Amino acid sequence: MPLTMVEPQRLYRSIADQIAALIDRGEYPAGARLPAERELARELGVSRTSVREAIISLEIAGKVEVRVGNGIFVRPHAAGLPREDDDGPGPFDLLAARRMIEGEIAAAAAKLAKRPDLKALRAMLDEMRDADDDFARRDTADREFHLRIAEITRNGALAHVVAALWEQRRGELWTRIEKHFHTPELRARTIEDHAAIVDALEAGDPDAARAAMQRHLARVAREFQRRLEPGGSAEAERRGGHGDRPERAARRHHEGGVSS
Repeated sequence: MPLTMVEPQRLYRSIADQIAALIDRGEYPAGARLPAERELARELGVSRTSVREAIISLEIAGKVEVRVGNGIFVRPHAAGLPREDDDGPGPFDLLAARRMIEGEIAAAAAKLAKRPDLKALRAMLDEMRDADDDFARRDTADREFHLRIAEITRNGALAHVVAALWEQRRGELWTRIEKHFHTPELRARTIEDHAAIVDALEAGDPDAARAAMQRHLARVAREFQRRLEPGGSAEAERRGGHGDRPERAARRHHEGGVSS
């Protein structure tokens, strides 16, 4: 009997398959609210971030409707699961990798940043402020900000890595999560995060630069982990400690998004 190629399946899709099967069998009829993410994670023995990615995958497939602050509801006449279009990592794995890699890049850049570099970074901050309502402009400036920090290290491989990581943000899972958790307040906090990174680079403080970059990306992960169920504000999540830690577990589409 000839062997056939075995394709690895990411964890979130395995979770999505199980939930979809329950929906198809009528365990969760149209209009029903699914159990809370925390409960699903406990029953499946996985992290909440993996459940979150599975839920978003089901939403993309049209099987569920995500109502932030209310929960996840089964949609009528749901189709099958979507094709495996996103070949890259899930959003939380990507943020965890960026937190680790870009934190060290920022630390290295703090030792090498020159006045023209700092001037360019502050110009990019100004561009992000001016383009607050223009997603394309703001996203471009945000990407250039992170890429410029890598270029300050004078290591072309690091700049290439940051560019490749940034491109992974184009996946549909990432875009859909951005859509749900976008707010003007998050954009304002992103500007503050970026300003803190530049201040640390200007001070020539590697530890401060590393910490500022890691805080920034951890904050984005926290916002992506906000509860979908009632009572799940971002601030409550931070105070109450709900959700998986970003370093372990490890937006809006064309009208906005959480810059990172």
